Order: sequence, then C-alpha cells, then structure tokens
Amino acid sequence: MDANRSANHAFDFIVIGSGAGSLCAALVMRTAGKRVVILEKTGLIGGTTALSGGVMWIPANRFMREQGIDDSADQAMRYLDAVVGEQQNAPAASRARRRAYVEQSPKMLDFLVEQGLRLRRIPSWPDYYDAPGASIPGRAVVSDLFDVKRLGEWRTKLRPGFIPLPARLEEAMQLPLIKRSGAAKKILLRILGRAIADKLTGRARRTAGEALQGQLLLAALKAGVDIRLDAAVVELLVDNGRVSGVIARIDGTPQRIDARLGVLINAGGFARNQRMLDRYIPGTSASWSSTIEADTGEMIEAGERIGAATAQMSARIGMQIAWPPGSERMQVKAAMQNDICKPHAIVVDRTGVRFARESSSHPEFSERMLARKDTAVPSWMICDSQYLETYMLAGSMPGKKKPQAWMDAKFLRRGDTIEALADACGIDGARLRATIERYNRFVDQGRDDDFGRGDFAYDRWVGDPLRASPDRPSNTLGKIERAPFYAVALYPGDVGTYGGLLTDEYARVLRADGSVIPGLYATGTSSASVMGYTEPGPGGSIGPALTWAYIAAHHALARE
Repeated sequence: MDANRSANHAFDFIVIGSGAGSLCAALVMRTAGKRVVILEKTGLIGGTTALSGGVMWIPANRFMREQGIDDSADQAMRYLDAVVGEQQNAPAASRARRRAYVEQSPKMLDFLVEQGLRLRRIPSWPDYYDAPGASIPGRAVVSDLFDVKRLGEWRTKLRPGFIPLPARLEEAMQLPLIKRSGAAKKILLRILGRAIADKLTGRARRTAGEALQGQLLLAALKAGVDIRLDAAVVELLVDNGRVSGVIARIDGTPQRIDARLGVLINAGGFARNQRMLDRYIPGTSASWSSTIEADTGEMIEAGERIGAATAQMSARIGMQIAWPPGSERMQVKAAMQNDICKPHAIVVDRTGVRFARESSSHPEFSERMLARKDTAVPSWMICDSQYLETYMLAGSMPGKKKPQAWMDAKFLRRGDTIEALADACGIDGARLRATIERYNRFVDQGRDDDFGRGDFAYDRWVGDPLRASPDRPSNTLGKIERAPFYAVALYPGDVGTYGGLLTDEYARVLRADGSVIPGLYATGTSSASVMGYTEPGPGGSIGPALTWAYIAAHHALARE
C-alpha cells in the first residue's frame, strides 16, 4: 500500500477499536473540541466489554466517599504493592504506572459521570486478595441499567450482552438462591416487574457490560464522535519517527487516515489467535475464550512492526469453564468459578488430588490449573447429591434432574460410590477417596489446612450466603458424603489476555530500549497490564482500559 499518497480523511485523533476505553478517549477529545474517529473492524460496537459484567476496579472512587467507605490512593497502593509487587518480568506494572492508575482512575470516573453516565458501586464485592490495603466492601463500579432503545438506529450496532434482562448485576447474582431464599424470590419479582414495565412503556433496559457500552456509545454519538464500523486497520503510518495515521480497509478499499495528535490502540488482545497463544501461552486454546471472535491481536503485531516492545505476553485473565452439550458455539462459556466454591464440592487434577483453593478468584484458580497443566488440564469438579440438590451447576438450576444430553455426552459423570465415579473419570479410586476423606476431616474441624479455603473475605463472599452464621466456621466448606457422586471436567478458559504493547505512565507505546514512539498510545488488552500477572479485584481489566484511554487523550491534547 502506498502510504505516501494524500489522505482520504484527516482527524485530530484516531482510536482503533470500540471498547470502553475507546469511547472514553473519544469523549475527552470531543470535550476539547477535537475531531476524533473510532475505527472498529467488526460490525458491532462494544468489544468484549459488552459481553462482560462491565465491572471497573476504581480505588477511592466517588461512590465509596458518598457511602462513607474508607479508601485512598495510598491505601490502594499498599494493596497493589503487596499483590503485584516489583517484578522484573512485568515492566508495565511499574510503581510509577500503578501510582498513575490509582490517582487518575477516580478522575476518569468523575469525567464519565460529568458526561451523563449513570454509574454506581456494587454494594459488596471484596478485593480478591487478603493483603494490606485490601477493601472488603470493594472498589467495584458498574453501569446502572440502560435503555438501549435510546440509541435509535444504533441499537442494532451495539454488541448484545449476556443478560438480556433489566437485572442489576448483584440482583442476578442472587437468582441461584430463589428455591431457598425469600429475599431472592422478591428480587426475581422485582426483575420481572421491570421487564413487564419495559414492555408496556416500550423500553429495553439492559445491564452489565452492554449497559456500560450503551451509555458510552450514546454519549459519544451526542458529542459528535465519528464512528466507522467494518473498518479494519491494517497498517500504522510513521512520518519522521512519529505515528501520523493509519491505513484502514473501509468498504473493501484501503484508505489513508491522518491523525494530527496521535493514534490510540484499543483493539483487544489475542485470546482468539491460536498461533499467538501457541507462541506465548502454550497449552491454551482459543476455543476456551469468552472474548469476541475478533480478539485476534493483529494491532499488537502492527505495533511490533514499527518497533514497539511487548511485555507480559504470557499473562491472561483466566476463568475456569465447562462444556455442557450445546455450548460449543456459545460466545460466553459456562464459567464455573461460582460453582466450584460452594459446599459439597472440590476440584482435583487427573491424579485425584486437590491443588488449589476452590474459593480463590477465577484468575488465580485458572493460573493454578495452567501451572500444572500436565495433570490439571482438564481438572475434575467433584460433588455429591447434596450439591446437586442445592446449587446451580454449569448454568442449570438446583435439582438432581439434569438434561439427559449431559449424561449421554458424558459431560456429567456419575458414580454410586467414590470409586465408581473415579473410574468414570479415569482417576485412581483409592487416591480420590483419600482426597475426599481428608477434605471431609477439614470440614469437620472447620478449617482447610491444605489451602485455607474459607479463610478470607473473598472466600466468604463467593460461598453460600445462606450458610453464613457466627457458629459456622466457613460457608464454603461442606462434606462430600451423600451418594450418588458427580463430576464435571474443567478447563482453564479466559476472558482475555493480559499482555501486549508496553506503555509508560502516559499510555505512550515504548520501544524495547525504553524510548517513546511519538504519537502512538495503547490501552485495554492491546497493552501490557498495569496489574502485571494479577487481577487484584473485579474489573481489573476494564478499569485500566478506561483509565489509560483517559490519560492518553489528555496527554495527546497537552501537545498543542
């Protein structure tokens, strides 16, 4: 392609990709009166964020202050110092970048509120690690419900989410309890009431990531952001050492688009690119990912072609998954983190032994699976009849009656004895029995001596809330003792990769020697995470994606 020909279009700022950070950066540019274009290679706005819970991890945020919850940038830094620390193999998680994040993320949030977004704090969602500076009430911020019909003709261009109901995220989390809890039944009635009201009034309220992206899209459209769909960027243009624009294929034709102030890459990671996975995260599969199909990493490679450094390419945001029959083609896989942490269930590897705390966060547990992939991929979730009667399993409601297809496909394995179950899973029966008996002794004594399951605030949050009481040591421990017994295979899926282009505290892309590539910025999973190889709490990906986009746009504006 001839990059020297005259430009087809010229803007002040180009944003590649349409995730949350992209729309945030575009809004910053428009409030400054600048011309900005978003180039999205697919036909839908929202990226993987739209499929997600849309949670943002924002320390010392305005909602915490309003609710009298103590937090500060210094407290958040203590937490990140303890959890992330200084790692030579995680240059994007430098202390300077962590400080920039904890100081700028609340300002980014305030900016979004000023643009008319209705956001709120999840009432309770603890940080993932028991470490100095952790917040037990939690730092998780989400979108309020949003009527997608407000988007008009753009409604069909917003990527659909995973909860097509007017249910707040914390309400949806209570629905598995409806057979056992009067409060949960009331929540269901509240959601159904909203759905009926929406039908009568012509609204279509949505939640989670779809609501966040819908609000951002509406604000961007009102601000006059130019958005081009089916516009795949194929080349970054460099003029006198500075990134000056892009070549994008629009309507099947390569077009040169110039950018006076810079280019921001926010085009996702490479979770759907098996070639890159084999190179950087061997032993993983693109088919395990809950990212969108377009999460294929070509903009990371485009950056590399002009000299950009990459970092932390083996990092990922893991999510243990299962494969119920019929789910093979589903975009969002059957996440199992909330299943394996409930009483009367454990996870063992193929030798029949436990290897991790089942109530740890999904990134941490998936990391443990990959660390022993020779025996733990797949792993086995083991449970008894008490579990099936009480808790959801792989998206099915509580109850022993499961789809016959589950049995026919050997998705759900069954045994009248531990040994029979072990045989059905190809596990040594004596070892599995010894593992279960050891675990049951821990339940009797009220403490898991092997992994500390139930010892931490996050464990108690993901456990069974109806079993929480002062006289019960843990609401995540429960004996496996009532036949028949059941097993489901688990795989270390993901909700995105965590490595990418290396950036500094201003979101500027760096070369391997640490020098800046002028005019080029990156955020989201196109960039190496400020969290290193760790997710400190819910929203450890979306919060930084928005924040570094906000920082990048302000830095580009400061050039004038």
